[in-house]
Amino acid sequence: QVQLVESGGGLVQAGGSLRLSCEASGRTFNSMGWFRQAPGKERQFVATITWSGGITYYADSVKGRFTISRDNAKNTVYLQMNNLQPEDTAVYYCASARTRSITVIRGEYNAWGQGTQVTVSS
Repeated sequence: QVQLVESGGGLVQAGGSLRLSCEASGRTFNSMGWFRQAPGKERQFVATITWSGGITYYADSVKGRFTISRDNAKNTVYLQMNNLQPEDTAVYYCASARTRSITVIRGEYNAWGQGTQVTVSS
């Protein structure tokens, strides 16, 4: 099973940007995704991308502000987050799906990173 390690989280002011990275221990041909979990809330879908990078899908709450991409040569997935808002504060998790199709269902992801904290101050 692929191992995932996220990095790039931190503290930023509202309106700022961060770029999260997720490095996989091995190559995966399946879709990859980002989820986030705020304190006291369930983990929720943020964005997903197919292996080719040709298809992406976003949660409505981040559409137009976040961009998911991947570099298969580096086994790395990225999440560029612009115009961050306090409601984006959460632990962000990278995940590898068990399918090559786009999926927003948490149960369709079978490998998870340890998470990276993103805090947005107002």
